[in-house]
Amino acid sequence: MASLRLRISILAFCTCLVIQCSCYGHSVLQKKHAALLIFGDSLYDPGNNNYINTTTDFQANWFPYGETFFKYPTGRFCDGRLIPDFLAQYAKLPFIPAYLQPGLNNYSNGVNFASGGAGALVESHQGFVTDLKTQISQFRKVEKLLRHKLGDAEAYTVLSKAVYIISIGSNDYISPLASNFSNEEYVGLVIGNLTIWIKKGGRKFGFSTLPPLNEIPSLRVHKPGDTSPSAEEVIPLVKLHNKALGKLLLKLKRELEGFKYSTIDLHTYLKQIINRPSKYGFSEGKTACCGSGPYGAINSCGGKRGVTKYQLCDNVAEYVFFDSFHPTEKVYRKLSKLWWRHNLKELFEV
Repeated sequence: MASLRLRISILAFCTCLVIQCSCYGHSVLQKKHAALLIFGDSLYDPGNNNYINTTTDFQANWFPYGETFFKYPTGRFCDGRLIPDFLAQYAKLPFIPAYLQPGLNNYSNGVNFASGGAGALVESHQGFVTDLKTQISQFRKVEKLLRHKLGDAEAYTVLSKAVYIISIGSNDYISPLASNFSNEEYVGLVIGNLTIWIKKGGRKFGFSTLPPLNEIPSLRVHKPGDTSPSAEEVIPLVKLHNKALGKLLLKLKRELEGFKYSTIDLHTYLKQIINRPSKYGFSEGKTACCGSGPYGAINSCGGKRGVTKYQLCDNVAEYVFFDSFHPTEKVYRKLSKLWWRHNLKELFEV
């Protein structure tokens, strides 16, 4: 009996050693989870614009940004977390770091390339933001580093299992550049650049349709000297874009082997929340919590963008919009949960 107990103890000890080796050794790098790679604009930017040479028009690293969750400004254009932050939480990942964050050298959980103000077209806010083409170049650098660190085969596995999400296009359509083309031509340019990005990435993608740009606070008031499209002029551009995006994804699913995607109809859901706020737990759907002028349409939140005086609401949880362009954390939480439960979760199952 004693001999049997001894053999069992030795077997248990050896098993424990194997488990510890698996937990603490090389297999840490091979832990089965899908990384999250993020591209786009201010809806997804976690603070990349803190580290580029730009103006305060394209930054948000001051109070009251970040006041709700982080309790300090992170560079996110929100009072708290963004959609990628919630998706990372649901996927049991940590916050995905900004690519330009100093000292970043670990990409095992993913990385965020998004830049507030960026468009699919290089010309959208050119020189002030990191456009989509440059974000792709940054991704290529990460890919190269992963190949150097893990080897070609393992790097390929990580990148092919990763989930790529993107929010892009809004800045292209509220740009003065849009007026130089017909609606169909311009949407074709934006979708064309988006197609290039998809084909250079992985095979699992998450897309959101464009929001109802005509209903954001900034576009509710036409400002003197405005060269950008009016709220009415933006409506057909957004409709054309969302329709073209849907057709593109169906086409790529037929053409690209292993191509999988998930979409959230941000346009429909956000429009419903804006126009029927009480149904979704809000009291104010049209006016920004932080800003100035009618509807808070002047982008003055924090007083760092030329206009120093601004109003800040008492209870941000009652508002759909935090500033003149961007929703509150509460809205992002609702949208993220909806998207995750719809079918995005399936892309993370490796």
